[in-house]
Amino acid sequence: MAGSNQLIVPQASQALNQLKLEAAQELGVQIPADGYYGNVSTRDAGSLGGYITKKLVQIAEQQLSGGYRQ
Repeated sequence: MAGSNQLIVPQASQALNQLKLEAAQELGVQIPADGYYGNVSTRDAGSLGGYITKKLVQIAEQQLSGGYRQ
């Protein structure tokens, strides 16, 4: 089963996937080509989730302060 989470803003899907790939590359985590994360270690999955959450909070803080530019 693919992720059961639904995006509130579907147009953000591509940006979130890009963020996931960048996080995996930076952390040295291999993203499964088939999209099945069952073989990814809990530590790696947690690292990815934590990194992505940290980046999303950082982006939101920058947007709220008027300082975000892509």
